[in-house]
Amino acid sequence: MKNLILLIFLLGFSVKLTKAKSFIDDNPFPKTNISYGLSMTEPWTHYFEVSMTLENIDKISELKNADYVDFKMPVWTPGSYLIREYAKNVEGFTVSDGTQALKFDKLNKNTWRIQRGKSNRIVINYKVYSFELSVRTSFLDDIHGYVNGASMFLYVPQLKMAPATLSINPYKGWTTISTGLKSIPDKNFTYFSPNFDILVDSPIEIGTHRVLTFKASGIPHSLAIFSYAPLQYDEKKVLDAFKKVTEAAATVIGENPCENYTFINHQILNPSGGLEHLNSTTCQNFPNAFVNDNAIKNSMGLFSHEYFHLWNVKRIRPIALGPFDYDNENYSHSLWVSEGITSFYQWNILLRAEILTPDEYLLKVVAPIGNIENQIGQKVQAVAEASWDAWIKQYRPNENSRNSTISYYEKGAVIGSLLNLYILGETKGKKSLDDVFRLLYNEYYKKQNRGFKDEEFQKACEEVAGISMESFFQKYIWNTDAIDYDAYFKYVGLKLIKDFDNKTPFLGATITNGKISYIQSGTAAYNGGLNVNDEILEIDEMKVENPMLAILDKKVGDVIKVKVKRQGQEFNYNITLSPNPSAKFKLEKVQNFTSEQELLYKKWLFIK
Repeated sequence: MKNLILLIFLLGFSVKLTKAKSFIDDNPFPKTNISYGLSMTEPWTHYFEVSMTLENIDKISELKNADYVDFKMPVWTPGSYLIREYAKNVEGFTVSDGTQALKFDKLNKNTWRIQRGKSNRIVINYKVYSFELSVRTSFLDDIHGYVNGASMFLYVPQLKMAPATLSINPYKGWTTISTGLKSIPDKNFTYFSPNFDILVDSPIEIGTHRVLTFKASGIPHSLAIFSYAPLQYDEKKVLDAFKKVTEAAATVIGENPCENYTFINHQILNPSGGLEHLNSTTCQNFPNAFVNDNAIKNSMGLFSHEYFHLWNVKRIRPIALGPFDYDNENYSHSLWVSEGITSFYQWNILLRAEILTPDEYLLKVVAPIGNIENQIGQKVQAVAEASWDAWIKQYRPNENSRNSTISYYEKGAVIGSLLNLYILGETKGKKSLDDVFRLLYNEYYKKQNRGFKDEEFQKACEEVAGISMESFFQKYIWNTDAIDYDAYFKYVGLKLIKDFDNKTPFLGATITNGKISYIQSGTAAYNGGLNVNDEILEIDEMKVENPMLAILDKKVGDVIKVKVKRQGQEFNYNITLSPNPSAKFKLEKVQNFTSEQELLYKKWLFIK
């Protein structure tokens, strides 16, 4: 009987525990020990005012016995692979426990060590100078504010996974805030972040901007549009295009994991592209982006690219890209997958959405082929190496970059096209690259909750295609072998045509503001001794304003006399003109186009 009573007691206790745990799990806003404040009292000075409070330190197991606490600011932001040194913009750093000042030291460029003594609370205040309006940085003026979390907020290394709240105090008259963060009910402009990664991954637009809303795949979406210029656009047409794109994108994986999604759109004179986030994106384009049907159509590629990132890179990710090390470079050989194959899908999604016609899509397939084949760096740098070296090369190009590097965006897009064709062909149209990404999504994101390794991406492709792809990956990913395009386009009855111009003389130098800014390897200018930064004064003893026009009456093989100014001195060179090594590319149907090829062609282009 005692055992029975004990069993009933334990069962009842177990039920209470289960209910309590369920309440905690279901509560979207648990109590936090970290809170941030963001103000902008004088936005014309370009300074955000930031506070960070860490409370109940004695109850935090990672810190309760520590005499000091280190606070850090990220040196880079996920999605943009360059060390940006955000801490350089921090000023006026002060620390207290709420009543008295606490001592602190700056250990290195982005780390502050706070001596807590017996204090159970640390309050930090600082300002962040914000005057770079890009998707990778923060910006503030008297018109609006934009926050990239990595450039604004500090974190405690031991508490990166701890939840936090953010309270925003907008400048007077600013009534609208757009962000992917969840707002806390009954607390005006107060938001919850489950961890620091989410805070970094949730950009914020603050001001009086217009917000459009729509539903796609049953999920609420918002489009926050900011511009300094008055905008004219047909709201219905804009929303119709966004709805088509977002719903078409969801067909790749078959589900959308977001509860909601936010587009932040800056329509400005100097746009900087886009940056992906977990349930939002910031995209910048020109103020005429939505002015008419054609403008909307041309703008959708950027939005499609960044939206597809909510799957590819934010959830289907190389293993190096999360959890993030905000102190150092996070190296990966697979940015060609994360960015390049996303570039493939951005146009493929527009085809599915019927925003692009099949003929228009074919031009998008060919364009990156021409770009990489006409770039000398394609023969020098493998796309896996380009991914790894993004930190020192992709975002830091010099005058020789086009001779020595390749874009993992463009070559990755080409590889994506070829893999899709390869899988379609080998499976007789039963599978496609979509199936590879569904496999990766289900296995590594949903089941294992981790990123994939380099070899696991290849393995997934092989599993879907039912063949070995070792040769493909060794040649085209890890090495710089010439791509046999027709081996893959043949599945859909196409062949790639190259057209060279061997008659028109080509100098091989790009002129910018009167000086040479680039010299293509192997061309007349390169072999003849001209240098970047040379100012071309004369050709064949005739003064010239445009060297390209000066050689139009010449022939390949002609020798021209070129006088340049270099470092204030004049030099003469004899240059033998050569043909242009670049080619124009197009796709044509093969002769004897078979019924099997026609079926795959229609499936490839979603022709019903």
